[in-house]
This record gives sequence, structure tokens and C-alpha cells, in this order.
Amino acid sequence: MNRLSSVRSPWLVHRFRVALGLVAAVLICAGATRAAATAWPSSNAWFDGVAATSATNAWAVGTYVTGSGAADQTLIEHWNGKRWKVQPSSNPSGFNNNWLYGVAATSPTNAWAVGYVANFAGGPVHTLVEHWNGKAWKAQPSPNPGGSTANDVLYAVAATSATNAWAVGRDHSGHTLKTLIEHWNGKAWKVQPSPNAGGSSPRSVLLGVAATSATNAWAVGRYQKAPTAKTLIEHWNGKGWKVQPSVNPGHYDNELWSATATSSTNAWAVYYTGTSQTTDKTLIEHWNGKAWKAQPSSNPGGSTANDVLYGVAATSATNAWAVGREQTAPTAKTLIEHWNGKAWNVQRSANPGGSSRDDLEAVAATSATNAWAVGHDYIGPTEQTLIEHWNGKTWKVQPSVNPNH
Repeated sequence: MNRLSSVRSPWLVHRFRVALGLVAAVLICAGATRAAATAWPSSNAWFDGVAATSATNAWAVGTYVTGSGAADQTLIEHWNGKRWKVQPSSNPSGFNNNWLYGVAATSPTNAWAVGYVANFAGGPVHTLVEHWNGKAWKAQPSPNPGGSTANDVLYAVAATSATNAWAVGRDHSGHTLKTLIEHWNGKAWKVQPSPNAGGSSPRSVLLGVAATSATNAWAVGRYQKAPTAKTLIEHWNGKGWKVQPSVNPGHYDNELWSATATSSTNAWAVYYTGTSQTTDKTLIEHWNGKAWKAQPSSNPGGSTANDVLYGVAATSATNAWAVGREQTAPTAKTLIEHWNGKAWNVQRSANPGGSSRDDLEAVAATSATNAWAVGHDYIGPTEQTLIEHWNGKTWKVQPSVNPNH
């Protein structure tokens, strides 16, 4: 399907970037890391992940294009309570296409960021894990179970302490696409066995992860069940990962991209459900301690638009945020919805790109008066980092850094 909702799908094309009618695709599942590189202006920058531990400590991660568009480099920015600043981050030698998708933090001296490394010329895609020790970000050894020729990616990370963290993604080897879960035990990252839905030739991927303790974690994503995709939810009980029944309200593709949890009886997962071959609607599912159930959510774009939610964060049973975009081709607007304990309601959010294309990719919250949402805004012919902050009353755009602008 040729629709903008596919920008977050890791099956064939991970992300479409539209600039003056030119579309450049990141074909990570097929092994090619980026096609039509010349269509990317040299000043593009965007965020895919955000994490916060307090009002004075937050991280945003993503990528930016260097020079004449010949290389993607990791981008990490830090909030110190006053402003956002770029922090030096790792770009392993031998690779010129480096991307960070997810970030998690437990304290000012412990944070993780995950993504992938690859090359423009093709070849394998390998997992990338970076760690913040309070002084610097450094690349850490991470497994690639698919081997030296496979395409392994980590999309999300969650941590509860210095000795417990999870990263999830996919292992793409040959003609199969398998779930990938890696665990940090305080000394090393190791692959953990994880289920694959979809039969003997699985096409399963995990896109989001959340954890509250050493015995409670959730991983969410999708699996292919021809001719459509179905939601995939797996749970860690302290001993193993097991698939949990999840909801598929749409007649077409159903996917989950992000997860959050505050306790063993309160977790959320979001993304989209395909109500037709050309229309997507927001999808929110909730765990109440017994079952996952779809929750009513807003679609401000109307019956013909494509509205999706990319990120979700919660601080309690009565305070959660979901962010994404409301898309009515050829434009898109930021979309923020809030859970007050009874219902999800759309909140007013900024669109600095005006009438072009803005979206929010991730959200983090530490209290009812402190939340961050990150993404990008397209101000032709370039894309710029976008950060919005919730102060308890309104969402406002915050100044952020755009390398090479």
C-alpha cells in the first residue's frame, strides 16, 4: 500500500521523507540502508525517541544528515533544566548510516540508546547500543543473532535499574523476519529467547518495550498473517517471554509501535488499525491486569484521514499521553491525546511547520506537570528537530538543536 501511514512500518520501507515531491526510502528490511540519497538535503535532522527522569534530566535521540547528504549520524540531545544541548555520541567506524530509535534512562548517570549501523552501499545492518555513564555516551557490544550478513535492528529500549534493561527489534535473516529481544544484566547484553507468531516462516517484529520491574515487562509489535498484519504483544514474567492475546479491531493491518507501563495492572500500547485499504485510525490498547482491550481514541482527521499514534507514556493510572500525527494528504499535523483516568481526549499541540508536515514520534513523562514529545517538522526543503513540552497547562515548542542548519 502506498500511503504515508507506512512510514513507520519496518517490513519493506521504514520511513518516507517527502521533500519537494522527492521520496527517499530507508529500506532496512531489504538490506539496502537508504535509497536515493541525493534526495536528502544536507540539513535534515529529526528525533525518534525521548526519555526523562526529572524536570532537569531528559534525553532525545535520532539522526541527522551530514555534509551533502552522504551520511546519517547519530543525534543525541540533553535537557539540563534550562535548555537542550547536543551531546557527543558514537558512530562506529566502518559505517556511514547510523540511526538511534529509542532511549531509556533511570538516573542522571544511567541511560541507554538503541538503533542500527549500516552502509549506503548495501550490505548488512547491525544493532547499535550506546550507554551514558554520567560523563559520556559510548557504544556497547550488542548481539546480532542473524550473523554477519543479516539485518538486525533494535527499535526500542526500557530500563528499571543499572542492572536491568531490555531492547527489542528484529532479526532479518534470509526470508524470515524474527523477533529480537536483548537483555542487560549489568555486565553484558545477551539475546533472550522470544516467540514468533505467524507459523513456520515467521515475519514478526517487536517495535516497543516497557518494564516496571525484573519480573514485569512488555514488548509490542506486529506479525504477518497474509494478507494483513496483526498486533503482537509479549510478556516477561521473570522467567520467559510469552505471547499474550491482543486486539485487532481493523479489517486490514493492525500494528503496535510503542508501550508503557506503571504497574502489573496498568499498561498501554499504541499505533494504528487499518479500517480500509487506504485509511488508518489510531489504535490504543490497555492492560488491566487480566486482558488487553482496545480503548476508544480520537481521530481528529476525520473518516478519510490517516491518524496514527507513535508513542505513549504514563506516570499513573490517571495520567498518560499518546502522540503521533493527523494526516490528510499531502499535509500532516501533530497529534497529542491525554488519558485522565476515564477517557482519551485530544490536546492542542503546536505545528511549527505550518501547512506542511509535522509529526511527533515519541513521548516521555515524569509527572502531571512535566512531559516531553519529540519528532520533526518539515519546512521545505528540510526537516528539523521538533520538541514540545507540557508544563501542566499547555504544550509549547522548545528550542532544539539542528546540526548543519
